[in-house]
Amino acid sequence: MRLVQLDDIYEPIWRDLQEIEQELKAVIDVDIPILLQLLDYVLESSGKRIRPAITLFAGKFYYYDLDLLVPAAAAVELLHTATLVHDDIVDDSAQRHSKTTINYLRGKTSAVLLGDYLLGRAAHLATATENIRVLRLFSRAAMTISSGELMHSISSYDLEQARKNYFHWISAKTACLFSTAAESGATLSQAPEEAIQSLQNYGYNLGMAFQVVDDVLDLTGEEAELGKPLGSDLSQGILTLPIILFLERYPGDVVIKKALGGNDAADIKSAIDRICQSFAIEDCLDIASDFCQQACQALQNLPCQSLQSRMIDLAHYVIQRRR
Repeated sequence: MRLVQLDDIYEPIWRDLQEIEQELKAVIDVDIPILLQLLDYVLESSGKRIRPAITLFAGKFYYYDLDLLVPAAAAVELLHTATLVHDDIVDDSAQRHSKTTINYLRGKTSAVLLGDYLLGRAAHLATATENIRVLRLFSRAAMTISSGELMHSISSYDLEQARKNYFHWISAKTACLFSTAAESGATLSQAPEEAIQSLQNYGYNLGMAFQVVDDVLDLTGEEAELGKPLGSDLSQGILTLPIILFLERYPGDVVIKKALGGNDAADIKSAIDRICQSFAIEDCLDIASDFCQQACQALQNLPCQSLQSRMIDLAHYVIQRRR
């Protein structure tokens, strides 16, 4: 598998991504000083913009209308940002992308209200498409993400159900938004239904691969690249796939169970070392690669080989990335 870089992948849509950046900058243009400060803080970093890029790529196969695609893509990014703000409150996270989270910077009340505002602006942008199907996609995504997090928060420790619950959870919290990005782009390009479903399938499987890799990087990455401490999920007691696979084989392992939900740095480091030296990481990457392969296969019957190639490269990037 050849190494790919986002700048190369995004080349056909680079100028259009800049229009999305301008749309996001317009979100910061408010006349309430505290809101302006908070919006500027969470939106100042452009990030990888994978979800908006998927919307643009999905819209390029048929009728490419930027007047519709730009607000839809920006809405996807705002919805994603809103979920991150709310996630940090739920997880009581102090850091994200090497920055203090809003809930630690300004308090949970401000963070909740900021997340709600971002959801409202995302909905407002989605209405600019004047497409009922797209509006339904966004409302469904918001409901799916919220209900998935709620179910995950009340799920009890049950190793027999852990893998099933994990895939259900990441389907709701991550793959849902990737599939929404792809399906909305395809819908706005007036693609035939078969093509819309193919692109939705691409987005869903890419999102599943993305989250599995994310959970691997939580244990194997570099803190400077991740922008948060290693083992954050482990310390919060969250059963991610590497932990689940390890415990399925060694259900009585005291090192892992001691670190789960604990705050002792030595315990967490021991657990990370134990998992990373096992089969679990490689098995997770194999699972992510399977999702990646399914995403790429979904593109086979679409027109334009060059666009397919870019989206396949994006899937490979998701597997190879370091943060």
